[in-house]
Amino acid sequence: MLKTRVMPCLLLEEGRLVKTVKFKKPTYVGDPINAVKIYNEKEVDELILLDILATKENRKPPFDLIEEVAGECFMPLTYGGGIRSIEDIKRIHNLGAEKVAINSRAAETPELVRQAADLFGSQSIVVSIDVKKTLLGKYKVYSNGGSRSTGIDPVTYSRQMEDMGAGEILLNAIDCDGSMNGYDVNLINMVAAAVNIPLIALGGAGGIDDLVEAVTQGGASAVAAGSLFVYQGGNRAVLINFPIRRELETRLA
Repeated sequence: MLKTRVMPCLLLEEGRLVKTVKFKKPTYVGDPINAVKIYNEKEVDELILLDILATKENRKPPFDLIEEVAGECFMPLTYGGGIRSIEDIKRIHNLGAEKVAINSRAAETPELVRQAADLFGSQSIVVSIDVKKTLLGKYKVYSNGGSRSTGIDPVTYSRQMEDMGAGEILLNAIDCDGSMNGYDVNLINMVAAAVNIPLIALGGAGGIDDLVEAVTQGGASAVAAGSLFVYQGGNRAVLINFPIRRELETRLA
């Protein structure tokens, strides 16, 4: 395993893989099982799978698909989307996912994070935090697929989730999502400096330089990306890919 974890983040919409830009305009990029098989061959360290419609449509996670993906995965799997209860978390773990990423429900009912951490261990509970800038340039946490502002700043919220027992934070910058112009390093730095648990940076990576910057300048413990690992070239031709492991080891040493 790489010293700094590098993981693809795949987005699900009705069982298909899609990629968004600023949480909008989902574009079809392939079949999740085929992508997992390719990432297996590339010896990816971890995989994140997020259903972007489950919460908005008020439906359960796609348990059958989670089971199928987990069965194909040679690497640890984190699943997020539509999680609303301890029963959901237990079922997802039983299907083979090592971690669950809780987003909207953590904002609505923070106590769920504490209960889940107590029952399953903090190491298996990730809190996914989506952040967007206001017109005045202030960072605020959003839930429900980035459509609902909580009114809370990400530093305060991250500390609250750590206190509730979250073992890891997945920090996603909505304004950078799909841009491939780099992470919001300032946001990463603010949150990473405020908590004592690992932080996974997400949103905006367009190359290995961006991964390195998120770690060396932002203080991220790990990095995740979507577009970088599903597109190739300036025209964004769909190609499920992952950097050569030796290059990652050298750059992220």
